Amino acid sequence: MTGGGAGGGGAPGGGLFSQPAGWNKDVSALTPSTRSQAIIDALVAMGGWGNGNRLQIDFSFILLEANTSTPRRTITEPAGGYCYGGPDCDTLPLQMPIPLNGNTEGSADYTCDWMNNDCHVLVVERTERKLYELYQATGNASSFTAYGAFVWDLDKQYPDTLRGDQCTSADAAGLPIAALLPTADEVAAGDIPHALRFILPNARMKRQVYVRPATHAGGPSSTNADAPPYGVRFRLKASFDETPFNAAERVVLRALKKYGMILSDGGNIALTFSDDRLSTAKWATLGVTPQSFNGIPPGQFDVVDLGAEVPLTYNCARNP
Repeated sequence: MTGGGAGGGGAPGGGLFSQPAGWNKDVSALTPSTRSQAIIDALVAMGGWGNGNRLQIDFSFILLEANTSTPRRTITEPAGGYCYGGPDCDTLPLQMPIPLNGNTEGSADYTCDWMNNDCHVLVVERTERKLYELYQATGNASSFTAYGAFVWDLDKQYPDTLRGDQCTSADAAGLPIAALLPTADEVAAGDIPHALRFILPNARMKRQVYVRPATHAGGPSSTNADAPPYGVRFRLKASFDETPFNAAERVVLRALKKYGMILSDGGNIALTFSDDRLSTAKWATLGVTPQSFNGIPPGQFDVVDLGAEVPLTYNCARNP
């Protein structure tokens, strides 16, 4: 099978990874951080969410499925690639499954639109239990290149520092992108068993630090001591009124109340969901649109599970 959503087959409650991880931690009963209100207030003062303070959804990522029958391609790194020979990435050249019916983020095929997208390719290999994530990936009949390749073991019990402290991933926070993407099939089944991925403009994130479960930070520039740092977890308030929303939208809201959303990268469209081109369920049928949650402001969230800030050094120390 080379298509479809990747909502099940992992942890007992669903999701990709079979072992507990920061993104599938139930945080619904946690007391808000003592810094919660200050962080929320700082974000509001800086303009709130990106894109005109709308909690909008981006559906441009597609989560591809593969198995032993999926064709393998050799992924090479172009000159001046993302990791520049550093330890953050897996070594290239790398053999990985590339589904024939897949595409790069923001493209109809595997051709990278360098000007408008980060050109991620996300592939779940169910047989070998691996997640492959590529950054700035582009391919054609004769070659396939990526600025960074990151392979995750879906059955490994990762430590708090994941692939390694100070190490990035296909996302700037060092997290596996696919593990935080809601799929239409998950929503249709009535449960998103993990935290959601969210992003903010660089100017609204605290510079040079991150908090767990992140292991890295990108290029945030805010010098405000209360600006949200990479890895911060926002949890929708339990009192938030779900009644104006349809059944599928309420599945998303319940996940935001139970697992929250984790700050994973920089950009303008706050939420990232998986494209439904290869899934059984469809977002339009479910009634989930890019604007479904536009009216939810930062003030409806608390900051929870906030540990100590880790100074960013870029000195990646990979875990075994």
